[in-house]
Amino acid sequence: MIIKFVLLAELIAIVTTIGRNNEFNDQAWQDFTLLSLFAVFIALCSIIVLKVASPLFKRTSTTTGSVFTLLVLLLVTTLVTDAVIYLLHDIGLIQERWPPWRESFLIRSLMIAGIIGWFGVRYLIYQERAVVEGKLQQEAKLQALQSRIRPHFLFNSLNSVASLTRSDPAKAEAVLHDLADLFRVLLADARKLVPVTAEREISRQYLELEKLRLGDRLQVKWNVSNIPRAALMPALTLQPLLENAIYHGIEPRFAGGLIKIEMWHEGETLNIMISNPLPDVQKETHGRGNKIAQENIRQRLATQFGDAASMQVIQEGGQYHVKVKMPVIRG
Repeated sequence: MIIKFVLLAELIAIVTTIGRNNEFNDQAWQDFTLLSLFAVFIALCSIIVLKVASPLFKRTSTTTGSVFTLLVLLLVTTLVTDAVIYLLHDIGLIQERWPPWRESFLIRSLMIAGIIGWFGVRYLIYQERAVVEGKLQQEAKLQALQSRIRPHFLFNSLNSVASLTRSDPAKAEAVLHDLADLFRVLLADARKLVPVTAEREISRQYLELEKLRLGDRLQVKWNVSNIPRAALMPALTLQPLLENAIYHGIEPRFAGGLIKIEMWHEGETLNIMISNPLPDVQKETHGRGNKIAQENIRQRLATQFGDAASMQVIQEGGQYHVKVKMPVIRG
């Protein structure tokens, strides 16, 4: 903000110097030097006063705050103008303490300060509104993207609970608790980051639910190393990818298969790799659904981290790998 004020003051000094002189000679250079010092001094004094008075402005409305800001700028301009005239007389550049051109010079200075101040205040208001609207749009986008994640395993899990109700009531109750935890995360605020340990626990609960349905056809192997304890990540990043791995990789295979989840820390980057075997027979609908879910995760990561996060898909050796990179955020 200080740099913007100073550059604006220099621009005013340049424009005024060009308007006052037909050619750029020693007199023009002297005018520019004096006007530049004068404008920068007003700008710096205004910044200091506005900074000191900012707690008061924060308690007022936008209109009232704008009026107070303009009044402060005009008051500072008046005081600085008289101070500069006094200083010029003190160092001998002008003969009279209060020269006859003081009033016209003060009026012109106040007019310039008022016009520039009004446009400046409007610019800052529009800039602040743009920032707020951008944040609201980002939050709305995150909520919309997360609301799309509605795991179809809900119905399968409820069927599993129904079958366990009579044969193993205790296990059915545990399954319902896991299901409740999953949907508690699903309905949580999409803007919040959660500890990596919490995301791993939610993923473990999800995999346990799927094991009820798939039995020994689903094998899981975790390989987690060198992850900072306080590391955070977006909620429900792993679960949709694991759901994809099961739905598109494990279910279509008669013998099932192994899902490997690898997580490691490298520099300031958190790496995640989820691997599953490719199905025996590729189905177009499965591939299309896989891409939709992956694009959803990719958009969520881009909204949360921008270019600092990425997702890569690799198929090799009969395996399907999804690699996610995101910056390490410590809570």
